[in-house]
Amino acid sequence: PDGPTRADDPLLLYFTSGTTAKPKLVLHSHYSYPVGSLSTMYWIGLRPGDVHLNISSPGWAKHAWSSFFAPWNAGATVFIVNQPRFEAKALLDTLVRCGVTTLCAPPTVWRLLIQNDLAQWKVALRELACAGEPLNAEIIDRVRAMWGLTIRDGYGQTETTAQIGNSPGQAVKPGSMGRPLPGYRIAILDQANDSVTEGEVALPLGAARPAGLMRGYVDAETGALRGTDGAYYRTGDVAQIDADGYLTFVGRADDVFKSSDYRISPFELESVLIEHGSVAEAAVVPKPDEIRLSVPVAYVALVPGAVADRATALSIFRHARARLAPFKRVREIVFVTDLPKTISGKIRRVQLRRGEAGGEAGLAGEVVRFAESAFPELASGEGGGPA
Repeated sequence: PDGPTRADDPLLLYFTSGTTAKPKLVLHSHYSYPVGSLSTMYWIGLRPGDVHLNISSPGWAKHAWSSFFAPWNAGATVFIVNQPRFEAKALLDTLVRCGVTTLCAPPTVWRLLIQNDLAQWKVALRELACAGEPLNAEIIDRVRAMWGLTIRDGYGQTETTAQIGNSPGQAVKPGSMGRPLPGYRIAILDQANDSVTEGEVALPLGAARPAGLMRGYVDAETGALRGTDGAYYRTGDVAQIDADGYLTFVGRADDVFKSSDYRISPFELESVLIEHGSVAEAAVVPKPDEIRLSVPVAYVALVPGAVADRATALSIFRHARARLAPFKRVREIVFVTDLPKTISGKIRRVQLRRGEAGGEAGLAGEVVRFAESAFPELASGEGGGPA
């Protein structure tokens, strides 16, 4: 530097993940990520002397959060595992060999890890965390059963540091992403900026502006900063808040859809589907319907050894029917080899949604598609669940 570095000077530029729209260019300052990352340190529960592994590539903002600033602030060791291609067993061996004490990983990694008997690896882990997308309760339960540790979910964005989380010592409510972290005041707003119990997650600006918030989105044409010049910064994510202040993720504002005039949260349906033993990953999107406006369609990637056939589809339909209200029933199952994802591993439901809206076929490595209406045994009420 050729002079003093000011707190508001540009430090880092990141692109958003582009899960629902084109990526935006985010500008962070010498203040927003180093100081704002104190909330991330608090959420993970980092202590001096910890050996901290965060599974993240350097192009992701989460790398700045948890692979650098949070452990640096805590006086912990930044531990990096370089895997050209992710291998669960090799990672688990490394956790044991190197005495990793704190681990943060995205849901995609946790879904791959639980395909193994984790109890075989005698790890030194004390804290487990997850961010990037909401984590299904089924995965939390399975890890707890094998390791005796609870994965604590957290929420933030490229535009911020960790905003909401289940911090150490706090009771974890199933399905909740926790409560506002130190340094953040969270508002749940409707379109008129009125407080509601279910609405868009927003951050007050002005005197209440959080340290971890970006300076703004960089306009490609003019270089001007946008998105942080009103009364609130709106995240684009919908959540519910309960009487205890716990927030539960509903979905991206663009992902939530209506069916028979009911609001459908894709995440709620996906959480039920992933409880089925043959399902590794699932993404639910709307398909246009003349009567119901739209109906839920599930894109499903199976665990190794499971067969994408009629019997598996029937089993998944029965599983979902027994656990979901009639208006939430999945009407089609599409078996795929892989789900479309961003470079940071987030499922791109927007790509699947556009395909359904346009009547396209062969999306996302589609293998075979089954409609609920093609199973007479379901129409007759056989197999349980609401008809």
